[in-house]
Amino acid sequence: MITINYQPKAYTPIFLGTTQHSIRLSLEIIIMIGMKWHDEIIETYNVTVSSIALGHLPNIGNKIAIDEITGSELSGFKAKMRRSDVQSKNTVSTELEQLVDLKNVGRYQLLKGQKTMTQELNAPKLTKDNLILIRQLLRVTQPELAKKMGVSPRTVWGIENGDQKISDKFVDQLLVAYKDLAESIEVQFDWVSLTFPDLTSKQVIKDVLSIQSDLFLERPTSQNFYTREMAFAGEKNIYVQDFAPIKNPETQAIEQKYGTTLYLTGKGTRLFEKALLEQNITWHGFFEKARQYRGHLTRLDIAINDKWGLLDMNDLVKAVQEKRFWSKSKSYAVHGNVDDGWTVNFGKSPFVIRAYDKRKEQASKGFDTDVQNRVELELHQDKAEYVIDEWFDQANNQTLTDITFDILYTYLWFTDKPIAEKLLKGDKVRDTIEDSVAPMPAWSLLTALGHKMKFIRQPKEQSIERIEKWVLESVVPSLAVLKKTGHWAEVIEAMNNAELSAEQQKLVKATMINAITQANQKLTINFEKPKKRYQEI
Repeated sequence: MITINYQPKAYTPIFLGTTQHSIRLSLEIIIMIGMKWHDEIIETYNVTVSSIALGHLPNIGNKIAIDEITGSELSGFKAKMRRSDVQSKNTVSTELEQLVDLKNVGRYQLLKGQKTMTQELNAPKLTKDNLILIRQLLRVTQPELAKKMGVSPRTVWGIENGDQKISDKFVDQLLVAYKDLAESIEVQFDWVSLTFPDLTSKQVIKDVLSIQSDLFLERPTSQNFYTREMAFAGEKNIYVQDFAPIKNPETQAIEQKYGTTLYLTGKGTRLFEKALLEQNITWHGFFEKARQYRGHLTRLDIAINDKWGLLDMNDLVKAVQEKRFWSKSKSYAVHGNVDDGWTVNFGKSPFVIRAYDKRKEQASKGFDTDVQNRVELELHQDKAEYVIDEWFDQANNQTLTDITFDILYTYLWFTDKPIAEKLLKGDKVRDTIEDSVAPMPAWSLLTALGHKMKFIRQPKEQSIERIEKWVLESVVPSLAVLKKTGHWAEVIEAMNNAELSAEQQKLVKATMINAITQANQKLTINFEKPKKRYQEI
């Protein structure tokens, strides 16, 4: 039992970790608390708590002795501690293990805690409904599919009539025969942020990113407790925040406070993949290097790109409205509309699954993309670290794609009919649903095919397309009027005499320079002919 804003709740508070930048020399720190109810984390709070009352930090997943939480999202939340119950500390780890055993569907689990990790990765098998959907998307008949694959028409007919199961060999033949299908789903990083407790921003740029430091614009900031920001080309795509050095008024000595966070936004990851290409290293190698500098992930977004239209966002939204889905999280929200595109979120920080119409989202910004829909896994703090831990675990021998789709399958499932209320109760809810209600063919096809797909890098160079787009749409018509009325000479003279700001100069330099990294100084520069996409090894 806990009181939240003076309302008693039958929740058990669970320690989920510290929040970004909260571990510092202070009598108060910010920690993340999860509210457990009926073996589910219902909601989370970032709360300020007395470090004296807290004492030593509990282990993640342990019950924490908090009586009361007050506050709001705007002003922040504060927590009051009580004396720890020794017996509850001893029993909570057992309870957590039981919870993980109960809720784990695939091999991957965000809560950790199992003593052994011997389960196989779990993924749905392709069914006859999936094959029928594939044929519809390919717009081919049964005989045409059989001929293209080099199998007998009876094999395809037998599968679609339920007389024969789909083998792994059949799936492999299908992907070889239809290259577009084999490339219909891609996995890539879409946001990465790392905190380095022992480095400055300039050290991160030089030693971790290995990008030329003169391409970064330095400016003051007040975000996230920091006072300085270093932005690549002056834009917030690749940027680092830390503390600007200050002069001690008593000793006149320059003092430098350590602690830095690196941010790679969606566009920033693509730009940084250009640096990875030049340095001949992969994301795997980059994270290995980041850990050598005690880098800790604060956010990791993994994007599943549906380039083929396997999903239909209108169908997903309808399924949510009709309760034709199961999610480990009780929290979900639908945003958008048919014309501008839908977005559906499942869960809250530190773990959110998001599905949205990527093509419409980009079109609203005036851009085009070969991705029709996107499903994102947004992971924060230790949840993000767990994914990288699994990826680095050589004993698992699993690719990031395997891990990604196992998480998706484990935490979210759509069905073709509404799920009866009675099926949502009991110990093995997910197993009961899969045994009782047929899956949505498109969703099960996405998760089944996903393990066969690729984790890719898509490097891009810094560009000024944002400025160019604005000029073409908003400025060119006015320039045409000036030209036709005899004022063109004044425009050219003004352009020649215009003084660029420091930010604009960095943008020009980053756009003009081919090699953005220090790779040429280290003799590791990649001279191969650039490609649009690279498969992560």
